[in-house]
Amino acid sequence: MVHTGDRVTGALRLRGGELRWGARTYIMAIVNVTPDSFSGDGLVGVSDAAAHATEQWRAGAHILDVGGESTRPGHRRLDENVEIARVVPVIRSFRAAFSAAPISIDSYKPGVVRAAHAAGADLVNSVWGAPDALLDVVAELEMPIVAMHNQNGTQYDGPVVDAVLTYLEACASRAVARGLAPDRVILDPGIGFGKTAEQNIAVLEALPRLVGLGFPTLIGTSRKSTLGKLIGREPKDRVYATVATTAFAIAAGVDIVRVHDVRAARDATAVTDALVRGWRPDGWIE
Repeated sequence: MVHTGDRVTGALRLRGGELRWGARTYIMAIVNVTPDSFSGDGLVGVSDAAAHATEQWRAGAHILDVGGESTRPGHRRLDENVEIARVVPVIRSFRAAFSAAPISIDSYKPGVVRAAHAAGADLVNSVWGAPDALLDVVAELEMPIVAMHNQNGTQYDGPVVDAVLTYLEACASRAVARGLAPDRVILDPGIGFGKTAEQNIAVLEALPRLVGLGFPTLIGTSRKSTLGKLIGREPKDRVYATVATTAFAIAAGVDIVRVHDVRAARDATAVTDALVRGWRPDGWIE
């Protein structure tokens, strides 16, 4: 992995393919296997969830992010065995149908990650950064990790952006110390987690500083409440607002966008990547 200005280059190799950092923006599709998702898209039946994952993949997703515990405001920590029972059958079903598709497990629990990996998951998406117990499992299984900033409450001793970047830099340092290559450590500033709407906006405004840390980056603004406050719409009607933040994040150099609405994200990334990254679709003719 090397630096080119404020952007990182290198590749995340998964299932025989690769995501080349800086070449284009990648879409991580949300597959909520929960009955209480904030966005109203949670699915608990294996067949329904697997069908949704298939739809997201065929719509143009590059990674499928399967999660079994809701992170909506006021949620309760889910028993590990219940979470495993929700996500593992979905991962197995989708993996059987699509052998080469990268699958992420949206969990911070070592036991869930281990079970998901055995079922076919390739990388970890942790909403609680990179705790040591999780890094032990990630390093053992040689899985890449998305480490997200999070905290209880919205009080910070100093500027929120400084706190977020310090937290993420510490996560990355611990992960690299455990033997993970820097281009397999992806940093997420945690929009909507431990932050007020104003703090979320401040973090979004500072995305170039996040990219400047020198690691691959991910942003998850899809249907979030801050967008709802700005436009006055319910979660399912926040697609255009999400697209706006997607284009903004790409312009800042962010590598992955985590979304509910893959088709909209695909169009937004294609156009913005063409303008920002010089990307062109296969078969492009001048």
